[in-house]
Amino acid sequence: MTRTIVESKTKTVIIGFDQPFCVIGERINPTGRKKLAAELEAGDFATVEADAIAQVAAGATVLDINSGAVFTNKMAEDARYADNNFVEPPLMRDLIARVQSIVDVPLCIDSSVPGALQAGLEACEGRPLLNSVTGEEERLETVLPLVKKYNVPVVAISNDDTGISEDPEVRFAVAKKIVERAADFGIPAHDIVVDPLVMPIGAMGTAGLQVFTLVRRLREELGVNTTCGASNISFGLPNRHGINNAFLPMAIASGMTSAIMNPVALPIGPTKIAEKRAEVEAAGIMLPPDMDDEAFCQLFGLGSTRPKAGGEMQAIRAANFLMNTDPSGGEWIRFNRAPVAEGEGRARTGRRKRA
Repeated sequence: MTRTIVESKTKTVIIGFDQPFCVIGERINPTGRKKLAAELEAGDFATVEADAIAQVAAGATVLDINSGAVFTNKMAEDARYADNNFVEPPLMRDLIARVQSIVDVPLCIDSSVPGALQAGLEACEGRPLLNSVTGEEERLETVLPLVKKYNVPVVAISNDDTGISEDPEVRFAVAKKIVERAADFGIPAHDIVVDPLVMPIGAMGTAGLQVFTLVRRLREELGVNTTCGASNISFGLPNRHGINNAFLPMAIASGMTSAIMNPVALPIGPTKIAEKRAEVEAAGIMLPPDMDDEAFCQLFGLGSTRPKAGGEMQAIRAANFLMNTDPSGGEWIRFNRAPVAEGEGRARTGRRKRA
């Protein structure tokens, strides 16, 4: 049975066909997040720390650490900041140090810069997952020696020097090539986690069927674990969470064993709350004057003012139960047990006494 072992200083996570689905939290990534990139440029890691805590609380068992930041202001002072080879290695070290200081889950070191991968491997405690290697010759010759030297598992992305193929046969062939080249370095197949590349269903109607078929082949013919960028399937479409919630259990049933994804339902902001309050007031609905924003959001189905597990996590936990990797449904029951609000137990006791 194929098992990929990733570890922090104190915890071990097993990615495998007979294991619960492994959720790799993707939020610590400044790419496309201008506010986070600006914070990191200023040496502010508050959002990184908050994202790490929120993702673990929501159910992520591994955290992806991506150092792909662009330091716009510093570029004006020093041209070296325009070069990711200069920016990313020290930033990766800082990110890993911060995250390891507040959560104890294993990490996934994510960068296209070899120096950042090396820096992450040096800074990381335990046995991290390296993200990633591709079928490109230069990448194979650069990354696979690091994988062997540090004895870590690696994400293998099914594209090569020709780019990303829409033909699933080509993507399978690239994955097979990477597994075979890894073997030449003495890296076993159980330390390769293949990303067969999920195409957007809005652009390719067969994207879902393709990835399900690929995952089955990768499991049966190569004996490797698999992962994906889960949200790619719904890119550009409305109600993306609805598509993601359907896709993930289907991928799990096909044999996919992990995904890089956001496990957190982001909190509702004050602007949306104010708009809804105005709408309610205009409708003539009277609310208690002391109703706080959280109670208001719950009453009108807006979500929550606090980060919490998203719908995708509910779908994954249900799939674990149905696939018997959550024996007796213990995790499902814990996940769905209503939390006791602070002071609720005391209040109830008080009412019983007064009665």
